[in-house]
Amino acid sequence: MGNTSVFEKELSSSPQLSTGMTFAMAVSAGLAVANIYYNQPMLGILEKELPGSLTALVPTVTQLGYAIGLFALVPLGDLIERRRIIITQFALLAVMLIAAALAPSAAMLLIASFFLGMASTVAQQIVPFAAQLAEPGRRGAVVGTVMSGVLCGILLSRTLSGFVASHYGWRAMFWLGVPLALMAGGLMACSLPRSEPSAKTSYFRLMSSIIDLCREFSELRIAALTQALLFGSFTAFWTVLALRLEEPMFGLNAQAAGLFGIVGAIGILAAPVAGRIADSHGPYKVILAGTLLTLVSWILFGIWTSVIGLVIGCIVLDFAVQSVLVSNQHIVYTLKPEARSRLNTVFMGSMFLGGAVGSAAATQAWNLDGWTGVSLLGGGLAILACAVQWLAAHRRHSEH
Repeated sequence: MGNTSVFEKELSSSPQLSTGMTFAMAVSAGLAVANIYYNQPMLGILEKELPGSLTALVPTVTQLGYAIGLFALVPLGDLIERRRIIITQFALLAVMLIAAALAPSAAMLLIASFFLGMASTVAQQIVPFAAQLAEPGRRGAVVGTVMSGVLCGILLSRTLSGFVASHYGWRAMFWLGVPLALMAGGLMACSLPRSEPSAKTSYFRLMSSIIDLCREFSELRIAALTQALLFGSFTAFWTVLALRLEEPMFGLNAQAAGLFGIVGAIGILAAPVAGRIADSHGPYKVILAGTLLTLVSWILFGIWTSVIGLVIGCIVLDFAVQSVLVSNQHIVYTLKPEARSRLNTVFMGSMFLGGAVGSAAATQAWNLDGWTGVSLLGGGLAILACAVQWLAAHRRHSEH
C-alpha cells in the first residue's frame, strides 16, 4: 500500500508521458549507450594507426568507465534534478568524444575512452525517468520502448562504426558522435519536464543505501541475477559471431557480422509487446517464457548450422532477452519508486557485469571447443536463468 500512495503522489505532480516524449527518450538513450561500442569494430584500424599494447585495451577501459559510472553517477538521479543531470552528461559526452577524436596517442585515447564510458551512463538516467513519468498501467510498455532504444544502440552502433571507420577512419566515427550526442542532449532539453529529487540525503548515505536495497528486496536480487545470466548469454553470441562467420563454411567478413545488428534489432523492436503483456497480465509469465526462449535460441544455434539458423536464432535470442529485461524492470521500478536510480544501479550494474563475464567466457569457450563450446556456454547460462526463475516461482507459490 505504501508504494501505491507514492505512485499516486508521483503521478499527480508529473505530466503525462506522450508518445513523442517516449520516442525521444528511446532515441537519446540509444545514442548514449552506442558510444561504448563504437570502438569494437574498428579496433584493428586503431591498432594500425596507434601501434602498441595499450590500444588493445580501449574497449576494456571504455567498459570499465561505463561500469564505474553505473555505480558512481546513476544514483545521483535520486539526489539531483534528473533533467539537469541528463543534459549535463550529454554535454560531457560530446567533450569526451572530441578528446577521443583528437587523441595523439594510445594513452590519451585510453583516458578519453574511460571518461567517455562514464558519460555514456546517461542512458541509465533516462530509463528510470521514463518509468517515473509513465502511468502505472503503461509503465511496462514505456520502459520496453525506451529499452528497445538502448538495445538498438548497442547492436546498430557496431554496424555504423564499422562502416564509418572502414571508409573514413576511426577519428571520423568519434567526430560523428559529437553532433549525435549534442542532438540527443538538445532533444532531452526540449522535451523533458523538470523533476523533484526524491532523496534528501548526502551522496555518501545515498551510496550506502544501495546495499540496504539489495538486502531488503529479494525481488531485486532475483531480477538482477536472472538478467546477468541472460545478458551473459546474449554477449556470448555477439562476442564470437564475427569469428563464427569467418569460418570456411560461411566465409563472411566482419562487415557481415555488423549487419547482424540489423537482424537483432528486429527481435528487439518487437519486445515492447512484452511490456504491454506485463502491464496486462503481470511480468512473471513473460520472464519465464523469455528465459525458456533464450534456451531455445541456443538449441537452434547448435543444431541449425546454416546462416538462416543464425538469423532465426539471433532474432529469437534478442527478443527473449529484451522481453525479460523489460519485465524485470517492470518489477524493479515498483519496489521503491523514490529509489529508482539506485535500484537501476543494482539491476543494470549486475546485467553489464554478467555481460562482461559472458563475453570473456565465450572467448575461452571458442578457443577450447569452437562454436559447440560457445553454444554449450550460452545454453548453460539460459538453463541457470530458468532454474532461478523456477525456484522463485516455487517460493511465491508456497508463500501464497
